[in-house]
Amino acid sequence: MTETSAATARTLRRLNAGIMLEVMRSPGAVTGTDLMQATGLSRATVMAICEDLMKRGWVQELDNQRTFGGYRTGRPARRFELNVQAGYVLGIDIGAAKTTVVLADLRGGTVARASLPFRGRSISAQERVEVVNQAAMAALAHAGTVPSKVLAAGAGLAAPIDREGNVVAAQPFWGMFDVGLRAALLERHGWTVLLENDANLAALGERWHGAAVGVDDLAVLLASERFGAGLMESGRLLHGSRGSAGEMAYLDLLAGVGSPAGIAQLARQWAVEALAGTGPTLLKEQSGGSPGAVNAEMVFAAAALGDKAAGDILERLTKRIARIIASLGTLFNPELVVIGGAVSASAGVLLPGIAAQLPLFTATPPRVAVSTLGDEIVSVGAVRHALDYVERNALDLELAATPA
Repeated sequence: MTETSAATARTLRRLNAGIMLEVMRSPGAVTGTDLMQATGLSRATVMAICEDLMKRGWVQELDNQRTFGGYRTGRPARRFELNVQAGYVLGIDIGAAKTTVVLADLRGGTVARASLPFRGRSISAQERVEVVNQAAMAALAHAGTVPSKVLAAGAGLAAPIDREGNVVAAQPFWGMFDVGLRAALLERHGWTVLLENDANLAALGERWHGAAVGVDDLAVLLASERFGAGLMESGRLLHGSRGSAGEMAYLDLLAGVGSPAGIAQLARQWAVEALAGTGPTLLKEQSGGSPGAVNAEMVFAAAALGDKAAGDILERLTKRIARIIASLGTLFNPELVVIGGAVSASAGVLLPGIAAQLPLFTATPPRVAVSTLGDEIVSVGAVRHALDYVERNALDLELAATPA
């Protein structure tokens, strides 16, 4: 065998191992026949890879079907199951105000979670990294495990990430996230850290466990403080030449919109304007007479009670979001747009109005839904991102021994 053909065979074996681990990520045991049907691989290939994965600690063999009770005659089928505690992945959501770290097993199930606030936006890169590290250590401690059991970490940032995995710090806000996290956590713990834009991870999360399961052409709008979009086409994330696909600065130029300010920011701003007027509104009572105390949840609650000022704000939000979604419908033609972020729990009331407005602005209106993942949307996607890396590289990763 030539050197080139040997390298091709190794690459194909790694690819097939990753495909099989992805199948095994589903709960329960699988047989060789199950794996053949799910992957299209031959029995010989499936069994050879299962043997390799068992030797490496990724997979364990269970009692055969006869012992288990499924066979009475003939050769019993071998049954395999993913060793979900062979290692863990981290899903890290790094925002402007806090970081959240989720420790997940190899099926993506949450094992532990920890959140810590940042002292302020102007803190040093070293301090920001230290807070992320402390949150990760807290999650590991809660689970009773150690850093060496972490196989990869996905990390979501509110900034574009280029094709080399570097933060694009072309704006001051983006630069706040350019803190050298990958190098720092690699040096401290030996972790592979996979940086990705937070909206892109939101799209991965929604397609995996959210409102967009099974949807290949998708846009997810993180819509709380500022709009940002994660875009998927034929099941693949769109990044662009410098990772900026889905950045919403173009909204400055969009008629009837004028800025990428999100739902929470606009609701506060317009509520302050309403409170400055002379008309009666429940917002005055809810805010205790302090305009700065009003928030989006108060606006949605007042509107639900029939408050006219709050209802007017929701109508303005509906028209604005419809224009934003229509622009995505025209530019990218997704099947579904999911509104996500901290406001998603309340945003469902906007959907009928948005659906009615969309045909006015685009000939290809997408379906619109709200996220079912709430403020976990980025960390769920970060876990999936890390799991994808682990499965693709399983034959190159060495599992740590379970601590005594």
